[in-house]
Amino acid sequence: MPPMKPKSTRQPIWLPIAISLAVVVGLFIGNRISPNNYAADNDRKVNAILNLINQDYVDSTNINDLIEMSIPEILSNLDPHTTYMSAEELRASAENASGSISDIGIQFEMTKDTAMVIEVIPGSPSSKAAIMPGDLILSINDEDVTGGKASKGAIAKQLRGPKGSQVKLGIKRRNTAKTMTFNVTRGDIPVNTVDAHYMIDKNTGYLKINQFGRNTFKEFLRAMKSLESEGASRYIIDLRGNGGGFMEVALRMANEFLPAGKPIVYTKGRYKRDSNEAWSEGNGSFQDAELAVLIDEFSASASEIFAGAMQDNDRGLIVGCRSYGKGLVQKEFILPDSSAIRLTTARYYTPSGRCIQKLFKRGENEEYDNELMERYLRGEMINPDSIKFDKSQMFKTAHGRTVYGGGGIIPDIFVPLDNGGLNNYYNEVESAGLLHQFAFNLCNDNRQGLSKMSDYKQFLRMAPSDESILKDFADFASANGIAPRWYYINQSHDMIVTKIKALIAREIFGSQAYYPILNRNDKTVQTALKALNKHKAVFPITETLNLKSIAQQRNRIDNSHQSFTKQHASSQL
Repeated sequence: MPPMKPKSTRQPIWLPIAISLAVVVGLFIGNRISPNNYAADNDRKVNAILNLINQDYVDSTNINDLIEMSIPEILSNLDPHTTYMSAEELRASAENASGSISDIGIQFEMTKDTAMVIEVIPGSPSSKAAIMPGDLILSINDEDVTGGKASKGAIAKQLRGPKGSQVKLGIKRRNTAKTMTFNVTRGDIPVNTVDAHYMIDKNTGYLKINQFGRNTFKEFLRAMKSLESEGASRYIIDLRGNGGGFMEVALRMANEFLPAGKPIVYTKGRYKRDSNEAWSEGNGSFQDAELAVLIDEFSASASEIFAGAMQDNDRGLIVGCRSYGKGLVQKEFILPDSSAIRLTTARYYTPSGRCIQKLFKRGENEEYDNELMERYLRGEMINPDSIKFDKSQMFKTAHGRTVYGGGGIIPDIFVPLDNGGLNNYYNEVESAGLLHQFAFNLCNDNRQGLSKMSDYKQFLRMAPSDESILKDFADFASANGIAPRWYYINQSHDMIVTKIKALIAREIFGSQAYYPILNRNDKTVQTALKALNKHKAVFPITETLNLKSIAQQRNRIDNSHQSFTKQHASSQL
């Protein structure tokens, strides 16, 4: 794609990259940072404290370790997204962004001194071993890594190793009392960010984007062109679960759909250097295509920039539930020892003026971390009238629709979480990783025959009956300690069978085969498709979230609401 030329009074769309991606080399300390006496006095004060500890504390203390432990604590009193990365963590992050590595294929964060899996890369060794988001890593090769015994960087290092070698993980999973053991074989980690693209019907192309990485725009454009060549004139872009990434990619994607001179995003910081605007150039290839964008509570940052730009310009229909609400801009500062601080320097705003960032109190990060749980418990994932609207944060889109600020992107069409087949039995087998294990075992037992199939469609035609799959799975779960409860099994029939078929297809044919199967019963996808069929995504969008009409549905689901939200929150968070 050629560089986008800015209008004379506007900055080009990738100028804000400097805000979120620029690496400021050489952050010096003391007087070099700020020559005033205040900074110098504080520098001397900190050095005096460290010298006292080093020389006079009752026990011998490693000052370097003390500093490493103190920095995250200091930064936690600023905001939830200002973070510190050790040199080791920064190096691992760069490797992850650069290409294929030998690893197990997870992303994790430290939660109360314990590593928690936040993402499992599809098709990775961890995915095949049935590691799941939310899993707590208690031990690696029988070595305890909890309670501060190992840093995030040290854990990442232990998970890496020669291709083909094994790592033994002790896992604590929600709703399970015992520590589970997983032997994961290290391998190459796929870094594709467009998980799948395919034609849902003869006019509609679907794309699933899992993050905004360095190569995402190339993958996106290639997928869009492929779908266009197959006859697509309208598109569903699925950003559910997409936690963000490089802002440049979101800007370039938005430019593909917008006419010239339309605002995409702007940032406001403490200083003028951190305040920028991004505008479309009008050279995109899909300016006339109808568009639906799918979001959920895990869509964050760059996902919200793209969705917000489409919504505020009345260009795309937003479908799903309220997004995460991550709208703080971090700039990376490299420290002298090659560690780094990702410091918040500005806030993102959508074209209408909405701040994407949800509210937080400085130093109270635990409350911030629990905000998603609060959404589940108050019923927001079931009823949109449970969304907390701040009427002082009302804004207007380009063509006059009302939208709200105060945190995240609120969809034009709300789709409640599908709890039709969700019950204690499904939660239990899903939490135990048995659906993944059963599918993987089935693949191994029938790999020779499955590998001869041309595609997932042939697999679906030749697969055993749903009843046979369900019975075999119930027997498998029973052998693994979960007794069959046929009332609940039949209730979850569609969810169990569809998930198993999708997992088998992904194992044999890759992610490209996973979503076409899974999406058949996906209510958010089907709702978006129905809206496209009714031409609700024709520019300019007029659809807006009608809380009064949706609230009338509440009586039908209130009876099951409280038990469901508690079950779902405990199994998902």
